[in-house]
Amino acid sequence: MKNIILADKAGYCFGVKRAMNIAREELELKQNIEIYSLGPLIHNKQAVKKYEDKGLKIIDNIDEIKQSSDLELIIRSHGVSKEIYDKAEKMGVELVDTTCPFVKKIHDIVSESERENHEIILLGDRNHPEVIGINGWCNNKANIFKTIDDVKMYNFDNKKSYIVVSQTTMNEENFENIIEYLKKLNLNLTIKNTICSATSVRQQSARELSSKVDVVIVIGGKHSSNTQKLVNICGEIVDTYSIETKNDLEGIDLNKYNTIGITAGASTPDWIIEECIQYLESKYN
Repeated sequence: MKNIILADKAGYCFGVKRAMNIAREELELKQNIEIYSLGPLIHNKQAVKKYEDKGLKIIDNIDEIKQSSDLELIIRSHGVSKEIYDKAEKMGVELVDTTCPFVKKIHDIVSESERENHEIILLGDRNHPEVIGINGWCNNKANIFKTIDDVKMYNFDNKKSYIVVSQTTMNEENFENIIEYLKKLNLNLTIKNTICSATSVRQQSARELSSKVDVVIVIGGKHSSNTQKLVNICGEIVDTYSIETKNDLEGIDLNKYNTIGITAGASTPDWIIEECIQYLESKYN
């Protein structure tokens, strides 16, 4: 009989839950209009598919919208650049903004910093939609670094004023290592730790879980940044498997483990977590 332990903090964070609730209400209340989403609402294709079945149309570019008076565009939880807001206004497109408030705070920080002529250091993955959106609020002038090695390759100017922000889902340990290095350069430096508290709590919860189980199953989208960071954190401590749904468990042999830990990324809905736990209980208990 296997002992299955769910992490104290797993699954939907505040920002994701808020975005999904707003989008669901729009789809239920406005069935007579076209509702678009600029990119997937969250990085979980199973959850997004349920909304597509309700009529949500996902597009990659605002120019894909078929102009009419009966439509609206949902801005997803990752946020977008200021350019999108400006373009939507010119096109007369009504926006439903589900940008996570923690991400929106970073938009405000970099926007003000750029106006005050500060150099912006943005720590994160330059290809992630959240980072692309943040950079779009400072005229795409941010210096974007993903690793400490990236930072070490850059020539900083002691005569300039720098402000540091980060992607909300950045690994805290990586953030602290980079900040420690930057402080040694004696720069005019202002540090804003913009890692989301939910991200920090989930990462710490995953570490604690990993220390008391034989294996960890991390549930979440393969393209979810925060999910893959949980995979990396757990993988440094214990055997770890990354899955999206219970179907992925069918190819994994867990017989040699006595205690199985479960955690999930911030874009993983409760119903997927519950299905995975039920599968494990039915197979091993």
